[in-house]
Amino acid sequence: MAVRAVKQERAERTRAAVIQAAAEVFAENGFAGTSVMKVADRAGVTLGAVYFHFRNKEELARHIVAAQPELVVPPHASRGLQHAVDVTLAWAYQLLDNPVLRAGARLVWEQEQFTPAEENSHQQWTEIILEDLRAAQTRRELRAGTDVGKLARLVVNACTGAQMHSYVESGHLDLPQRVEEIWSCLLQAVAVPSAVKRIELGEGRGRVARADCA
Repeated sequence: MAVRAVKQERAERTRAAVIQAAAEVFAENGFAGTSVMKVADRAGVTLGAVYFHFRNKEELARHIVAAQPELVVPPHASRGLQHAVDVTLAWAYQLLDNPVLRAGARLVWEQEQFTPAEENSHQQWTEIILEDLRAAQTRRELRAGTDVGKLARLVVNACTGAQMHSYVESGHLDLPQRVEEIWSCLLQAVAVPSAVKRIELGEGRGRVARADCA
């Protein structure tokens, strides 16, 4: 049993190293410019070790894209419209330091090469934002007649566009500011005045505070 546990732990470490390496290489080179060999070299493992966990480059890319929402964790508990805001701000701020999120952002540009249209990241994120907007509707935070399906797609489209422009113009450094600008405009258009007053923006809604080093 002990030997099996050691092997399993080693396999889990290898898988994590492969995912981390793949994220770094995808973020730097995109899908087309990445090879399994480059991933193996970056991870410091054999090609066989990569193929043991992932059948091909496409499966690696799909895994990284699918894992994005699990990595975006807002620093504060919230519901409804505030949670929708917090998710997008957490994504924008945490992407700056997280290679897996950066890889996902880069792979968005080429996802038609490895993901079916009905499973792409836009659909994935739209469902997440839509759930929050439905809650906001129940909490009477949105103006009457707001189409939450269209609004969810608009938020995701706007954030995707902001991410692409931010990458080109600042290497993502100004992405959080761009996302805040999106919400500053949208909230005035779709939220009731009382909700607009309550919604908080800013770094504190997106970045996890780091403990001071002793």
